[in-house]
Amino acid sequence: MTHRFAPVGVAVLSSAAFTLALSALSAIAQQPQDGPSPADVTSRLRGVAQLSAPITEDKLPTSALKLPQGFKVETYIHGVMDARSLRLGDKGTVFVGNRARDKIYAVVSQGAKREAKVIASGLDRPNGLAFKDGTLYIAEGTKISKLEKIEDNLDQPPKPVVIYSDFPDHRSHGWKFLAIGPDNKLYVSVGAPCNICEPPSGNAQIRRLNTDGSGAEPYALGVRNSVGFDFHPINKELYFTDNGRDLISDDLPNDELNRVTKMGQHFGFPYCHQGDLPDNELGAGHACSEYVPPIAKLGPHSASLGMRFYTGSQFPKSYKNAIIVARHGSWNKSNKEGGDVVVVKLNKDGTVKSREPFITGFLEDNKYIGRPVDVMQMKDGSLLVSDDWNGAIYRITYGKQKVASH
Repeated sequence: MTHRFAPVGVAVLSSAAFTLALSALSAIAQQPQDGPSPADVTSRLRGVAQLSAPITEDKLPTSALKLPQGFKVETYIHGVMDARSLRLGDKGTVFVGNRARDKIYAVVSQGAKREAKVIASGLDRPNGLAFKDGTLYIAEGTKISKLEKIEDNLDQPPKPVVIYSDFPDHRSHGWKFLAIGPDNKLYVSVGAPCNICEPPSGNAQIRRLNTDGSGAEPYALGVRNSVGFDFHPINKELYFTDNGRDLISDDLPNDELNRVTKMGQHFGFPYCHQGDLPDNELGAGHACSEYVPPIAKLGPHSASLGMRFYTGSQFPKSYKNAIIVARHGSWNKSNKEGGDVVVVKLNKDGTVKSREPFITGFLEDNKYIGRPVDVMQMKDGSLLVSDDWNGAIYRITYGKQKVASH
């Protein structure tokens, strides 16, 4: 896909969009220190409010979604409000996090029937999830907690046990993404507390720690707001999406797909965006060559979020070890970008070969009918896609399926 870029520093936001953005940011800046509720932030900062109640299955956009030939999409489950990050348990349970709400769900299957059970509530932006050896780890706004042996206790879940709480508390990019690395450590994003600023120490990074909460250390720096990462199945390197800053122009900067080849690398924020665009406010005195450039540009203001390497055998061979990325879609761009799922295919050396559409149709006439957030491979090689706009999860399969499987 080719984009026409506006010159650096030229504002091409529509006047209405620019006014809306400034008003939202100003209102949030004037909030008391403890801040507004997560739902309030989501509504005003992102400019595109979610639906306030579950919709019926027949109102979901499933039939409007378009995929490459041979692929099929169906509704996996609906009525899971604010469905965000996805993780798979050892026994097939699908765990679902929230950002604007306060719950963690467990989706269990009995034949073709599926039920979503609330296993934790009253949480603070519990967006990040990871699962290892029977334990579900939950990253909230200011802490990480765990639920041990959770798949054996879905009907009587234990209370979350906090293992780490040394996060800055801010509403702008305060939600987290979480994953278990090949070293069996937790990796968690700590976003920047702003659209653009000199981030305080401990912000704008991906942090690594042991599963008991000890040994926390910064792993990647200069990361504005990553809400998706995964590890290459062969070289084990960390790849992550990062959301670019707002209020430069409609067409700049791009969101990024980044690759960490060694601990401690700096990916540019707040001085350089998309690898080649010095920031118009903070870029002076900082050359883009000082920082690690992205391996792919993912579109301006596309809100590229969840991503996973596809390692299954159900999809065609060309998808093996490719990265599947959910682009949530822009909030303040005149002509919206994203609202889709793309596949990024790699060369053997881990560099990018191509970026191709995978699921389109969430965006019609510049209006959303759905907003994909995260993707997750199932044991049978099918793929789940969460949609927080509709409170639904979709299942993608390829070829003829003999039986419904989870």
